[in-house]
This record gives sequence, C-alpha cells and structure tokens, in this order.
Amino acid sequence: MEPVIIVLIILVVLVFIALIKTIQVIPQASAAIVERFGRYTRTLNAGLNIVVPFIDTIRNRIDLREQVVPFPPQPVITQDNLVVNIDTVIYYQVTDARAATYEVASYIQAIEQLTVTTLRNIIGGMDLERTLTSREEINAALRGVLDEATGKWGIRVNRVELKAIEPPTSIQDSMEKQMRADRDKRAAILQAEGVRQSEILRAEGEKQSQILRAEGEAKAAALRAEGEAQAVRTVFEAIHAGDPDQKLLSYQYLQMLPKIAEGDANKLWIVPSEIGDALKGLSGAMGNFGGLGGGGQSGGNGNSGATERREKPSID
Repeated sequence: MEPVIIVLIILVVLVFIALIKTIQVIPQASAAIVERFGRYTRTLNAGLNIVVPFIDTIRNRIDLREQVVPFPPQPVITQDNLVVNIDTVIYYQVTDARAATYEVASYIQAIEQLTVTTLRNIIGGMDLERTLTSREEINAALRGVLDEATGKWGIRVNRVELKAIEPPTSIQDSMEKQMRADRDKRAAILQAEGVRQSEILRAEGEKQSQILRAEGEAKAAALRAEGEAQAVRTVFEAIHAGDPDQKLLSYQYLQMLPKIAEGDANKLWIVPSEIGDALKGLSGAMGNFGGLGGGGQSGGNGNSGATERREKPSID
C-alpha cells in the first residue's frame, strides 16, 4: 500500500503544479508574453488567463504604466567648445508588450544611449548662453527624436525634461561676476533715476510754491490798494461831508510841514503856493484871538511877525 500512497501523493502534487501553471492572473496595467516551445504565442492581458501547463511559458511580465527614468549627468560639448553636464529625465510608456520584448534587448538602456547621442547632437549646435535659455526647445527636439526612434520598440516617449545644466566652474564664476555687475549697474541706474525724479519733484514744488506766493502777494497788494483807495474815498467823503473852512485847512498844512522836512537827504524842499494863503488865514485867526484878549497892538505886532516869517523861507 505504501507505494500506491506515494504515487497518489506525487500525482496530487503534479496536478496542483499543473493548476498553478494553467491559471495565470495578470494584474491591471500589466501584460505577459506567452511562448510555446520558445516561440511567441500570445500576449496575456489583465485578468484571469488559462495556459497549457508545461508547454506554454511566461517569458516576460511588462508594466504598461508610465515610467520615469532619470539618467546620470552626461558631459556634452557646446558650439563654443565648453563642456557642460546635463541631467535628463525620460517619461515613457510601453504600448506594445511584444515589440518591447522582441524588438530590443533592453529598451531602458537603448533609450538612455539614444538620449545621450541625440542630446549631444542638439547641444553641439548651440552656444552656452542659448543652451541655458532654451530648455523648452531642447526638450521638444529631444522628445521628437526619441519618440520617432522608440515607436518601433513599442514605446511612447511622453516627456523629456532637463533637470540641470551645469557649466564648468570657471564659467560659473564668470557668470556670477557678470550677474553681480549687472545687478550693481541696475542698482546705480535706479538710484540715479530716483535722485533725478526727486530733484524734478523738488523743483516743481518750489516752482509751485513761488507761483502761489506770487499770487498771494498780488492778491494782498490788490486788497491793500483797494483798502487804501477805500480809505481815501472815505476821508474824501468825510471832508466833503464836514465842509471844512479855510482855518482848518491852514492848520492841516502846518501839521504836514515837519513831515515834509524829515530826512537828512532833504537839502531843498518847495513850499506850495497854498501855504501862503494858509498862513494868512491862520494869522487872521490868531489876530482875532488876540483882539478877544484885549491887545490890539500886540495883534499888529503879530501880523508883522507872521509876514516876516513867511518872507524868510522865500529868500532862502
């Protein structure tokens, strides 16, 4: 009985292994290549699949999702003979599992080498300045070449990105000095422009203040002249309204004589003809006051004295 049991156990194990090899579960977004006696038979898609055990074999399982592969820095020579190191990142996706398995031995290595050679061709036609400022142009050109070359491999290149472009250390120092000089130049220009603008604003402010001051002085002078004219009119109206006599005018003339004679520069001054009439009127008034005091002779002396005082300024 023991040999029979051993044979049954072997059969059960073989059946179990056969079931395992017969039922193949493929995950989502994956594919498997089936070979029969070393020849491609079919591609297994996601889900439950049945294969012939011990005859069909799974050659390769391929991930159909988009993959990201960073490549190490590659030295590239620019048109002006400068060596720069460029890091690249490739976004690709397998669209045909059969072609990716049989058309190329290692599509990752093939994409890397194709990227390096294409990048050297593109950068070789650009100088350093254009290389640093034309990343989008380089990405587009590199993606077009890669997508065309990898199409027959069953691979689609979705994006190509340049992570970093590192020029030589000496060039980096020179670029840093140039950038510092440009920043200093812009700062000096901005400072000069600020000083110029402030001077313009200050001049405009002074001009405006002078204009306002002149307008204020003109208005003040006009108001002052108008006030003086109004005062003269008021005095004139008051004089006419009061109807002054000759005696009052004579008295006013005598009050104005000291003011006319004021100042060291007044060597010669002219007495108006009306002063004589004023003095006659004033002498007559004083004579009347003297008659009221009872001195007729003194009044006569007063008149001769007044006449003598009036003749002395005429002789001078």
